[in-house]
Amino acid sequence: MSIYSYKQRNTVVLAILIILGCFVLYSLRTIAGTILSTIVLYTILTPVFTYSVEKWGMKKWVAATLVIIISLVVIVLPFLTLSLMVIDKVSEFQEDPIRIKNLMQQIDDFIGSKIDQPHLFDKAMAKLNQLAEELFPSALSGAANIVLGLIVMYFLLYFMFVQKKEFEAGLLKYAPFREQNALKFAKELKLTTYSNVLGQGFIAIVQGALVSIGFFMFGIRDPLFWGVISAFLSFLPVVGAPVIFVPAALIEIASGNNTAGWGLLLWGFIVIINIDNVIRLLIAKNVSDTHPIITVVGVIIGIPIFGILGLVFGPLLLSYFILTIRIYETSKLATERLEKIKSIEDE
Repeated sequence: MSIYSYKQRNTVVLAILIILGCFVLYSLRTIAGTILSTIVLYTILTPVFTYSVEKWGMKKWVAATLVIIISLVVIVLPFLTLSLMVIDKVSEFQEDPIRIKNLMQQIDDFIGSKIDQPHLFDKAMAKLNQLAEELFPSALSGAANIVLGLIVMYFLLYFMFVQKKEFEAGLLKYAPFREQNALKFAKELKLTTYSNVLGQGFIAIVQGALVSIGFFMFGIRDPLFWGVISAFLSFLPVVGAPVIFVPAALIEIASGNNTAGWGLLLWGFIVIINIDNVIRLLIAKNVSDTHPIITVVGVIIGIPIFGILGLVFGPLLLSYFILTIRIYETSKLATERLEKIKSIEDE
């Protein structure tokens, strides 16, 4: 005969579940980025999968495989290629200290002495070097983690698509919200993901391309490399692309190339900045608006955890957190209203 009552038995089982859940979450901490990547890709690619199944009559496993291949070719491989290119270029700069020293000297002579900040560029380069190490780990040390992450991500993504109805029904069943709020949360999460990933990604591509075009037009070295760097930094609102084209323009002016320097500054502030503002306005109007404060704080949180992916995942996680708070407040108000009505009826 059991020594526990039904209530005690349920309490013990719940405690065991909490303990085991904590162990599971702790064990999954190393692939947190992979799990978040899976959620993001699932949210973005679900319309493609649904269209393939419902409109083209594909079998689920065929549609899931097709969607995975498309995402690998269109999203993952280009991103990895650009990241590896940046890593190689950063290594090249580190192996050419004379070139970097000359750039530092030019900046110090042109700006540092004028604002009484000697060795200004030395300090800036030290900060940038630290940031580069956080954003772009060495290809050798990161290769195994990247391959493992891709395998886990696509393994999860395949079964999430193939068992889509069961997966979404399970989420709805175990969501800690009422069904109405859970569906609202899912809709808001979708819009937030589109805004942070597709919207910010499109801005980054456009700004990176414009920086490359500007560098190419005015004969500045490595236009593709600096365009890619600008694309990554463009996830930071306002300050992204100017971090690249303003110092480059000042270096050209300090070197006596006034046409290229002033031309790049005009190109940056007239074309790049204004197109950034226009695109952000369109995204806010048609999808969802992510406040610049959320983006900046999210990036600060995300980069130490996710590296380069923190530019996207940091703001995304912070947006999800704020969205959860809003849904909680709505649910709490609804519960209080129902309890108030019930108490009035009892009276």
